Amino acid sequence: MRNTLRSFGFILLSTLACMAHAADDAKAIVDGYMAAWNAHDVDKAASFLAEDAEFFDATVGTPQQGRAAARDNVIKVFITAVPNLTWKMTSEPIVSADGIAFQWEFAGTNSGAWSAETPATHKPLKFEGVSFIRVKNGKIAYQGDYYDALGFNKQLGW
Repeated sequence: MRNTLRSFGFILLSTLACMAHAADDAKAIVDGYMAAWNAHDVDKAASFLAEDAEFFDATVGTPQQGRAAARDNVIKVFITAVPNLTWKMTSEPIVSADGIAFQWEFAGTNSGAWSAETPATHKPLKFEGVSFIRVKNGKIAYQGDYYDALGFNKQLGW
C-alpha cells in the first residue's frame, strides 16, 4: 500500500511539473511573439504561428486560416498602418499547459495606410483588448482577439 501511494504521489508530482513547464513554454512563446510585433518584424512575428494557425479578430468576424493569411492580412496590415506600434500585456496572464489569456494595450500613430482604400489618418490611437492563445507543439495554433472596435474607429475618425 505504501509503495502504491508513493508511486501515485510521484506520478502526480511529475504530471504537475510537466504542466508547469508547458505553461512556462506558452508564456515564453507569447512573450517572443509580442516582442517581434514590438520590433515591427512581420516575418519574425509570423514565425511563432503554426502553419495551419487560425487568427480570429472578433471585430472582423472571419478568421484568417493559416500562417500566411495571418501574416499578410493581420500582422503586416497592423505593422504597416501603425509602424511605431507598441503591444503590451496589462494584466497578469492566465496560463495553462496549452494556452494563455491576457489583457493588453495597443498604441501608436496611424501613419501608414490600412489598405489602398483606407489611407493613413496620422492620428494617435490607443485601445485595450484581450487575447486567447492556444499553443500546440511550440507554435501558436489559435489566436482570438477581442477589443473595442468602436473606440478604435472613433480615434481614427472613421
